[in-house]
Amino acid sequence: MMRKTLFLLTLLLTLLTGTIHAAEKFTYVIVHGATAGGWEWKKAAKFLESDGHEVHRATLTGLGERMHLATKEVDLETHINDVVNTILFEDLHDVVLTGHSYGGMVITGVMDRVPDRIRHVVFLDAAVPENGNSMYDLVGGPPKNSKVVDGLVQFSWYDANAPFPHGVPQPEKTFSQPVSYKNPAALVLPVTYVAFLPAGQPAESRAASDKGWQRAVKRGWSIRTFAGTHVAHQEDPRGLATLLEEAVGDKNKAVEQKPAE
Repeated sequence: MMRKTLFLLTLLLTLLTGTIHAAEKFTYVIVHGATAGGWEWKKAAKFLESDGHEVHRATLTGLGERMHLATKEVDLETHINDVVNTILFEDLHDVVLTGHSYGGMVITGVMDRVPDRIRHVVFLDAAVPENGNSMYDLVGGPPKNSKVVDGLVQFSWYDANAPFPHGVPQPEKTFSQPVSYKNPAALVLPVTYVAFLPAGQPAESRAASDKGWQRAVKRGWSIRTFAGTHVAHQEDPRGLATLLEEAVGDKNKAVEQKPAE
């Protein structure tokens, strides 16, 4: 009886300690895309938090619940500062920095500023700029059917009467200001590029046309794909959260890094 009790206690202790140490816990800082806000990542963040991770959903100045701060003077550097200051004032280290869409511009600048605070970076269907590029450089200028009112870009889908939460106009300088990406420590950070693939789009055709994907390959970044449209994080938040957990283990391939001009 005593042996059986000891065996069961040992087994229970093994299971408990194994559960505690089975999966490493990470600190995520998630940066949303254009016109959106941290609200877009609420569901995915809940799954990450339920898995024991710490999650910070940064909302950029003038967007989301901070839409009242939108002015024509808000630029890309403002948004980079939003995220850098979140990391510094929350005293975050070993951060898994994640950016979606336009958020790729922001996290590129964050990488350049505080590479020592970053463990891994994930570009989710995101802009991948070269040093000195602006978002407009990557997409060929303002989107069709958009208009600029008082320095704020109103995209074709903007609807001021839509129920909250919804997309809002975004300061144009966030799209026209170039980003800095030349810090040697930033250039060697481990990075994963994730392409969201809608149904029927082969990875091969996307790779052949996606300049961001091609830059990622040249930099030796890991490449992943995820099924869904450009807002796949809202369509399958559990799956996206799992991908973010798995991507932390990705390693860059060895490539020759050319100094940025």
